[in-house]
Amino acid sequence: MSPGAAGEPGDLAARAEAAVAGFTSTGSKTPEALFGGPGGPTHLVRASGARVETAGGRRLLDWTMALGAVALGYGHPRVAEAAARAARDGAVGPLPHRLEIELAERLVAGYPGAEQARFFKTGAEAVHAAVRLARVATGRERVVHAGYHGWLDGATTGAGVPAATAALWTGVAFDDGAALAAAVAGTGPGGRGGAPAAIVLEPVIERAPSRAWLEEARRLADRHGAVLIYDEIKTGFRLARGGAAERWQVAPDLAVLGKALANGFPLAAVVGRRTVMARARDTWISSTLATEFVALAAAGAVLDVWDETDVAGHLAGVGRSVLHALGQGVGGEAAARGAPWTAAGLPEMWFLRFADPQAERRFLLACVERGVLLKRGAYDFPSLAHDAAAVEETVAAIRAVTAELEPAR
Repeated sequence: MSPGAAGEPGDLAARAEAAVAGFTSTGSKTPEALFGGPGGPTHLVRASGARVETAGGRRLLDWTMALGAVALGYGHPRVAEAAARAARDGAVGPLPHRLEIELAERLVAGYPGAEQARFFKTGAEAVHAAVRLARVATGRERVVHAGYHGWLDGATTGAGVPAATAALWTGVAFDDGAALAAAVAGTGPGGRGGAPAAIVLEPVIERAPSRAWLEEARRLADRHGAVLIYDEIKTGFRLARGGAAERWQVAPDLAVLGKALANGFPLAAVVGRRTVMARARDTWISSTLATEFVALAAAGAVLDVWDETDVAGHLAGVGRSVLHALGQGVGGEAAARGAPWTAAGLPEMWFLRFADPQAERRFLLACVERGVLLKRGAYDFPSLAHDAAAVEETVAAIRAVTAELEPAR
């Protein structure tokens, strides 16, 4: 095989193009999504702790952490062993496993206001299940939302999405209380008459929300009889065990958890008030593998680690160290020289913001050459496997790349 980009076996990208529709089944893992174009590594062979090994044999310090799906580190031994035991026990069966009950009890105990849970395999389907429950509970169809909630119809628009479905979803700007109020009332851009069934919010989009915005969403939901749903797929088991609801102390009616919930195993959950969750009996929400118990066991081990370790404190501490170095040290010095990036985001979900996409692509590819894998745009995610040495290595790489690319600007 001839060498490809960044030392990759040359035929892998071609084989992916030929055999996998769209290059990969996860659109956010394409070279365009990760780096802004070709040139970086395209495939990996293993991941451990905070590092990945590419198909070309390159070992990289990773900050993408599988798009935020891993908070404890790749291949965490407690999680891996729990999953292996469940796989040896059969993985799935004709009846729900007792683990479903145990995990549901633990999830609702740790999330503000939650009383029941329901499990799924992906965050996208879990969001739509939450919306289905809200529609049954309210007898309405319209949804007001802020953020990205997966690829399914309505939450996204574009080719193949029926116009009638898209029309039921009204998007508003993050942290804009006036826009939210207008959309709920049906008077804002794209708004339609009649109160919505649900208000669905990503609590964090590149920055922290104002507590007033969350309070306004809670007030609007109560006033109009709508169901308030937090999409905590990124923030749950990252900002806190109870996600944004715990941090900002404004509880929704339903919340969607995913990604870090099972540290990379496919599992999502809807948790919330019994009065809304109980409407699951009045509609049909079901999938064969929602109760496979490998992912349930993995999530149970994740909760065990959270019980015994200050995971949230570690993630925040690592992220603060990175942002402090980039904003007060490397970032401040580089900014004076006209650096092409600024450090942004929360400590647990930080990233580098670039005004020039080409400068961003050059920068990210140069970081790969120095052994550090960062993602284009939001977000880079600290994990329990990142330590002070990882922060030092990352900051040194960013410092060096910033300096070496300066003449190209």
